[in-house]
Amino acid sequence: MSQIEELQGRINAAMNRIGAGVEALASREPEQSAPDPVVLEQLEEEKLANAQLQERLKSVKTKHAVQIEQLTADLAVQTQSMARLDMDLQRLRQSNEQLRDSNAALRKANEEGVGEPHLINKAMLAELEALRATQAAEAAESSAVLSRLEPLLAAAAAAVEDEEDA
Repeated sequence: MSQIEELQGRINAAMNRIGAGVEALASREPEQSAPDPVVLEQLEEEKLANAQLQERLKSVKTKHAVQIEQLTADLAVQTQSMARLDMDLQRLRQSNEQLRDSNAALRKANEEGVGEPHLINKAMLAELEALRATQAAEAAESSAVLSRLEPLLAAAAAAVEDEEDA
């Protein structure tokens, strides 16, 4: 039993020490420490860096919006050029088909020894149409190539300007 009394005494002494420590902590006023000037300076630098990053992000977003608008406009021009090219190629195919038919009729008439003037006129008209269609197809093809090159050249010129400004 003496051990139990000894342990009980030790527990009571520990509880008294804990109580005294809690009272001492409670009686203290919380310390009002001034913020560290180095920490405040770092905080201000971080705020400035954050503001600069926000401005850069805004600038990049604006630049990308302009680029998207330009690309959309370029795509519309290219689509129109390709449609014109397709139409001219179809016209070229039709006129070439007419030319082949007229030439076949002329060959047949020449084989029979009958030179018919209306067949010659028809063949010449078909040949003229084929030449016009070929010229239109070449012009449309050149236009399509130029419409594809213009944005690339503009981007290259902008890149050169940016390098010269830097």
